[in-house]
Amino acid sequence: MAEKTEKKEMKFEEALKKLEEIVENLEEGDLSLDESMKRYEEGIRLSKLCSKRLEEAKKKIELLLKSGDGKLATKSLEDERDDEGA
Repeated sequence: MAEKTEKKEMKFEEALKKLEEIVENLEEGDLSLDESMKRYEEGIRLSKLCSKRLEEAKKKIELLLKSGDGKLATKSLEDERDDEGA
């Protein structure tokens, strides 16, 4: 149970580094089947964690825009992309 909490609290960079290590270990092919399965499952959890962290960061990114009257406003990155595509 503590391991799951640890994974949720892990920083993106830590999770990505650990995921890279797991991929390297699996590619080497020196692990037993059981150990490979454990590492694979951990890699999937870390991959999901990284994806979640990236999605959270994406939602937080905002562009600071200056309106015609000189006031500053925020606009999400997704809104900016929608405006460019229209």
